[in-house]
Amino acid sequence: MSKAEIPIRDFPYLLHPYNATLVTCIGKDGKPNIIAIAWIIPVSINPPYLVMSIRPTRYSYKLIMETGEFVVNIPPHKLASEVIFCGRKSGRNYDKFKETGLTPMKARKVTPPIIAECIAHIECKVAKAIETGDHILIIGEVLTAYASKEYFEKHYKLEKYNPLLHIRGNLFTTTVNKIEEIKLK
Repeated sequence: MSKAEIPIRDFPYLLHPYNATLVTCIGKDGKPNIIAIAWIIPVSINPPYLVMSIRPTRYSYKLIMETGEFVVNIPPHKLASEVIFCGRKSGRNYDKFKETGLTPMKARKVTPPIIAECIAHIECKVAKAIETGDHILIIGEVLTAYASKEYFEKHYKLEKYNPLLHIRGNLFTTTVNKIEEIKLK
């Protein structure tokens, strides 16, 4: 099997696809915003932490650091165009809820809203921010997490839910309707 060298700047895409997420945040002025982020992973169960990678030049980074809270919203595949809009347009210039038609709803434990059209939500407070080159790692303490029973019960019900998986740029995919348990040989 022949393997081609890829540019170092493209190494992250060897790890994709990742779940596309819509992260909601709010500034001290009370105006909510949405940013699309794929680079989010769990990093601890006890205590419950996740980490997301965000450029410090992003408007959402400023809002998250102002209030110390954010919500990770999990969109279904059918929200791909809304995710693209939230990832390509700045909240400095656009009201993303208004422009996309997404519905803000009161979160359970934090000030930023959840997105009603998303199927799951993870509410967080900032535990730590770490500089890492051109991105900042925001470690969020998970305060609560909840999902639609129609789509999630211990794991996603893929016969009903098509996850939005980010490949690169404006490229997305989803899963096939198949869950297979692999046995250790």
